[in-house]
Amino acid sequence: MKQKNPQPLVENHNTDQPIESEFEQSLKSSDTEERIDIWFYRPIGLFIAKICARAGISPNAVTITSIFIGVAAGILFYYPDLWINAIGMLLLVFANSLDSADGQLARLTNQKSRFGRILDGFAGDFWFAAIHIALCLRLMDQGWSAWVWIPGVLAGVAHVFQSAMADYYRNVHLFFIKGENGSELDNVHDLQIDFEKLSWKKDTFSKFVLNGYIGYTRLQERLSPWLQKLLAVIKSQYKNGLPLNLIRDFRAQNKPLMKYTNIVQFNTRVLFLFLWISIDQVWLYFVFDILVLTPILIYMVYRQERVSKHFWSAIERKSLYEHENAL
Repeated sequence: MKQKNPQPLVENHNTDQPIESEFEQSLKSSDTEERIDIWFYRPIGLFIAKICARAGISPNAVTITSIFIGVAAGILFYYPDLWINAIGMLLLVFANSLDSADGQLARLTNQKSRFGRILDGFAGDFWFAAIHIALCLRLMDQGWSAWVWIPGVLAGVAHVFQSAMADYYRNVHLFFIKGENGSELDNVHDLQIDFEKLSWKKDTFSKFVLNGYIGYTRLQERLSPWLQKLLAVIKSQYKNGLPLNLIRDFRAQNKPLMKYTNIVQFNTRVLFLFLWISIDQVWLYFVFDILVLTPILIYMVYRQERVSKHFWSAIERKSLYEHENAL
């Protein structure tokens, strides 16, 4: 799947074309960014990233800080006091700003690493695990039975699936429009090779983390069988890079699906979480996660599989994407 000299889809060779701003360089791609992020979190994240760059703070340190702040925010949602909850909301917003900053810092300072990607990917899971536990305990204090843990756990599992597939589909999109260097797309086969090179005795922590990440990636691959077929045929047939018309057509069909990856992620769930907390009906958060966001996830997977099957079929027919110049 490796592309030689990966380029953005739209490339202007006019030397008078303005160079990307520092803000644009800190983003993954406008295709995959949500408007709230562009308007709010990314500007704050860039500000934090620039401060951290001058101070010599690494992206991983920023991510770890975001985990502690996000967990602290979740704990504050246990208390049925709106002012304490408001502090939790502010802390959660700040944690997400840090989560934005770590990636922007990594891209601006070229400190990208697999461990950083893994750590960043699991940061939100720590936040929301704390939130789900706090909300379940809060409901039990209000008279709910221990059965409340069932929807709490189910919503947590749903959140993991939603985040995993949204992140995966965004990286697939970035792979097509920016190439391997512009994406963080991994696969179980390559990860397993790296895993076998590590020793449990000498690399205990690294091997443990990578083992968890392999399971996470395997989940993503099992939920996207047609996408795996598409990636396999691309690896087999386009060793020198993807044809430009394939990239163009994939972007056109896949870009509309990016809005679903954003809907099931942080901004939507947190806006509704804040709403349910403000009216002290936190049980609705679990209902919303299970009965609203999960069907959106299912639809997102269905649509993505249709797109993947379409392009897999076109490539297998060898009629549309074999004579164009490749990147």
